[in-house]
Amino acid sequence: MTTSINVDKRSVKQLLETGKNKRFIIPEYQRPYAWSDEQIQVLFDDLTEYTLNTTEDENNTYFLGTIVSYENDNKEQEIIDGQQRITSLFLLLRAIYTKLESGGPETNFLKSQIEPTIWKQNPTTGVVNFNEILISSRVMGEEGNQEFANILISGKADKKSNSNYAKNYRLLQQLVNEYAADNPLSFYKFISNILNQAILLPITADSQETALTIFSTLNDRGLALSDADIFKAKIYNHLNSDEKKKFIELWQELDEQATNAGESIQKLFYYYMFYLRANENDRKTTTPGIRKYYAKNNFEKLYSQDLMQNLNAILNLWIVINNRVSLENEKWSENMEIKQILDALTSYPNEFWKYPVVIYYLHYHYKDTFEDDFLIFLKRLLAVLSAKYIITPTINAVKTGILNLNAEIINSAQPKFNFSEIDEKELSDKIKTAHRNTVRMILKIIAYQHQSGLLPEKWEIEHILPQKWQSSYFPTKSESEVKELVEHIGNKIPFEKKLNIIASNGYFAKKKESYRKSKVGILLDLTQNNNNWGLDEIRERDIRISDELVEILKDWGLNQSEANIEEMLTPIPEERFTDYLNFINMFKMEDSNESRDKFLSI
Repeated sequence: MTTSINVDKRSVKQLLETGKNKRFIIPEYQRPYAWSDEQIQVLFDDLTEYTLNTTEDENNTYFLGTIVSYENDNKEQEIIDGQQRITSLFLLLRAIYTKLESGGPETNFLKSQIEPTIWKQNPTTGVVNFNEILISSRVMGEEGNQEFANILISGKADKKSNSNYAKNYRLLQQLVNEYAADNPLSFYKFISNILNQAILLPITADSQETALTIFSTLNDRGLALSDADIFKAKIYNHLNSDEKKKFIELWQELDEQATNAGESIQKLFYYYMFYLRANENDRKTTTPGIRKYYAKNNFEKLYSQDLMQNLNAILNLWIVINNRVSLENEKWSENMEIKQILDALTSYPNEFWKYPVVIYYLHYHYKDTFEDDFLIFLKRLLAVLSAKYIITPTINAVKTGILNLNAEIINSAQPKFNFSEIDEKELSDKIKTAHRNTVRMILKIIAYQHQSGLLPEKWEIEHILPQKWQSSYFPTKSESEVKELVEHIGNKIPFEKKLNIIASNGYFAKKKESYRKSKVGILLDLTQNNNNWGLDEIRERDIRISDELVEILKDWGLNQSEANIEEMLTPIPEERFTDYLNFINMFKMEDSNESRDKFLSI
């Protein structure tokens, strides 16, 4: 499907007058009007300077920027980019008009030039309807929308109001009055220049999608209007008037809590998409854009009654992970072993681990056995993903397996892991020379076998033998040999950042004093069990870490066959198995240890 755009350079007067046929709309999904007094001052100063430096004979223009819009279903000009600029221009012209109203007959012409840029006129008589303005803000939850309209209608701003509309309008009135008093001879020229010589570049698209794409292309800061902003507006417009206020409150609370957890509503929608895809048994490795995904069937997925509840549930998971806290009514969040595994997963080199974790949590967190089941699942997930990436450090190593796993989670709390078997000998060798992207993850897994709590939040990878070693320290060894071993896993350990600064690049004997202040268990063990640190110690620790990690991952489920998983279920006597199947079908239960235990207790 082809798209089209129209670009047409226009003066402020030419552009704003188009509002008489197609009203300007600041849509619900836009952010509130936010220009500061500084930005207003810059705009005004630029326009006055342009007037000062331009003679009557010159035909120079002043470029104000672009306005990106599209014509919506109501035949309105829906502003995608430029709402701050166009709103400020309306306020400026209203401030000027208010000033002209106090003048004599000589102001009539300029007033007649301004009127069709702000208000509707009778097309036959030209009579101005001062109660019908050419722009309307519908920003969701923004109380200033009506205030903006009132300012344009009345020419007055409430002195007690602290809205940006009121503050900026009062400032513009002050600036206009001062300029008129100080520069009476050029004041009318100033007004004419704003209307006729100040130029905007309106870019009109054939659809919202096209307009957003254009905006994204024009702005190197990226798409300021997120997909979540669009979703917010869609949901808001779908609700009745009683529901809208409550929704705004819920959305704002969700937005604030997500930000505090280092996430965003945009990300929550993204995570939720994978859950919905898993429910649809969608195993395709191609990931759709979230706006395209939710737009299917006229955005029907956004109107689900449990949408906000599910987004909040997903956020609770990330609050625990990112903020390292426990939550009321989330018993699993107090389980330190679970939190350690999740912390190790946060150091996985890409985000693919997040999707099955979210899906598993959202699908099963209400179950009585969730805490135990979740721990088993997380251990196996970390075991499989870490081993795969250590051997093949690319996204493609796990992508297909993850999308299959997502769907399998919906089928069972003990899902099938459709990943190829790992060569344990190859894994052991690769651990010793682990790719830099996997080092933090490996160190976390090992560290958590030697301490009960979480690692300090801020730690760095410490090279026990410094990277800046002195050749005199190893006179019989080649530089290449030492340089290689320094980067082996056996020479690396977690160490608090603030203490690491103190330790610097000293040798082991000098570092031990700083090491002893650490709260990292394996670092304290290392300090206690070693008096010296050299190449032999690195080689020996290489082997110990490699052997320990392989055994840990195997214990967690690496290379575990699906048959073995079936064997882990509580056995049902053969003579009762038919009754058991009838039992779980009757109550619509899954085949799980919980279901089996309930049946056997009858």
